[in-house]
Amino acid sequence: MEIDLLHLWAQMGIAAKLVVISLSVMAIITIAVTIDRLVAISRWHREAAKYAPRAAEAVRGHQYAAFVAEVGDNKHPLPRLLRAGLKSYLDGIKQPSHEITAVEFARRELARVAEMIGADCRRGMNALASIASVAPFVGLFGTVVGIIAAFEGIAKTGSGGLGAVSAGIAEALIVTGIGLGVAIPAVLLFNFLSAKIDRFELSLQTASGELIDQLEKNHGHDRERVAA
Repeated sequence: MEIDLLHLWAQMGIAAKLVVISLSVMAIITIAVTIDRLVAISRWHREAAKYAPRAAEAVRGHQYAAFVAEVGDNKHPLPRLLRAGLKSYLDGIKQPSHEITAVEFARRELARVAEMIGADCRRGMNALASIASVAPFVGLFGTVVGIIAAFEGIAKTGSGGLGAVSAGIAEALIVTGIGLGVAIPAVLLFNFLSAKIDRFELSLQTASGELIDQLEKNHGHDRERVAA
């Protein structure tokens, strides 16, 4: 037997329709966040592949200012992170402190910027997690509304026949199905995107560690060159 969704929609009460509309909005948000994060992750990897070799070459050659100028105001995670670390290192070299070395300045700046980048990378993920948690309960609320409609049908007809309750039961089951149909993909997509973002953040931590290691090797020479 085929289900006539348009007829069922026409038979739904206002509360059930609001539930369906809410779940539809959640589904749209889930799709939008997923597309946005997938596009962003792809772009981050392209930028990382572009700037990582240049950064390694520039740092080994002590060409910090040249790399910072090349990066400019690039807002993508890796160039943004490297620019912040190198600018802090340059400031520490130019204005040395007896208590904190330039490398330590860079390390602290890298940690601060990494936290901000991590928050930016997970933009929209809280909404996805909320949808995954809330959608089943919204669907359950629709189930309750449908059961209430079924009992109202019994009250109106004075009998408990299938014709009296079928519309309300169908409404309850359809709304429940929609709630699960939104929640399950949201959970899977949240886990999928979280894993990808975690791996990317790990690569940023690795890049930060490699930068600090190289700056520590360069620090003595850079300090002597500035002093001269």
